[in-house]
Amino acid sequence: MSESGILVVDKPSGWTSHQVVGRCRRLLGTRKVGHAGTLDPMATGVLVVGVGRATRLLGHLALTSKSYSATIRLGQSTLTDDAEGEITSAAGACALTDAAIEAAIEPLRGAIVQVPSTVSAIKINGERSYARARRGEDVVLAGRPVTVSRFDVLQRRDADADGTPVIDLDVVVDCSSGTYIRALARDLGAALGTGGHLTALRRTRVGSFGLDEALPPEGLTVDPPRRPELIGLDEVARQNFLYLELDADEARAVGYGRPLPRSLPGDPTALLYDGELLALYRPDGDRAVPVAVLVG
Repeated sequence: MSESGILVVDKPSGWTSHQVVGRCRRLLGTRKVGHAGTLDPMATGVLVVGVGRATRLLGHLALTSKSYSATIRLGQSTLTDDAEGEITSAAGACALTDAAIEAAIEPLRGAIVQVPSTVSAIKINGERSYARARRGEDVVLAGRPVTVSRFDVLQRRDADADGTPVIDLDVVVDCSSGTYIRALARDLGAALGTGGHLTALRRTRVGSFGLDEALPPEGLTVDPPRRPELIGLDEVARQNFLYLELDADEARAVGYGRPLPRSLPGDPTALLYDGELLALYRPDGDRAVPVAVLVG
């Protein structure tokens, strides 16, 4: 059986997440590679890559909480809500106090309903939102519930951008899956009446995976290529999910994808036998049913 596991990559700026996957396929010598949680080309930082059977876990790992460091520029709005898009307004921001900025951030913390950026990969009637937006269509996306558990300003810098007075804020954000940091920048600028967009974004954590264990950007391009070490499935399960150890009879049933007559501590729950991750199961009444079986 081919090697399976998770590779944490520090994605370089300018690379798409798909390009990282393509490079990992060559480094690892397998086509069965995917990623959890796309990063925009401008962004850097933690990209979780699944290899082999671990690709079946990626949808669940993508739903975990995430942390970011970012720079928000107040005083200018862009089409994409980040520095990659053309400037659509430049109201400037020279007289804002720190207190006013903090007051505008406060409603963006906690459980909120966020409208995603229009230039995003969300599908509308089968077509990506960004394709419609770039054709000049009026794109309206529905708000969705997200949780922003931390949104703090670390530093403020007053600057000039092509004659427009701007304020650059270095911030840190901890949030739930599905949160758009670009949208936080947009909404903060809108609340302050100045406009806002991201000029830098770095993802520092996805679930239990952080930059300290990430393959550095040069690890993707080193010549000759070096095969990176994967994080094993059992360790991934213990770090990111509630889990149970099974007996031999239960492990046999899981191998056939059968329901189990027992309660689970979480949705999903990782099931292990003799130190090996067998599957993810979810509660279904008074029994447990499979959502991803990795053996059998």
